[in-house]
Amino acid sequence: MIEGYLSTADLAERLGVKVETVRIYKTRGTLPDPDAYVGQSPLWRTETIDAWQAARPGQDWRKGQRT
Repeated sequence: MIEGYLSTADLAERLGVKVETVRIYKTRGTLPDPDAYVGQSPLWRTETIDAWQAARPGQDWRKGQRT
């Protein structure tokens, strides 16, 4: 990992999905645009992914529910 940036593999690990799933998300436009590229490899800033995860529909859907 380049300091402060996530590669496709890093992002997959962070999201708990396979690398292929991250590639599918990128192809479908589900992920935010990469912040940088090294050659043809996309990189995302950790802040970009944190904001994306916080804004995704369905996040915190249990907030306020009592168990």
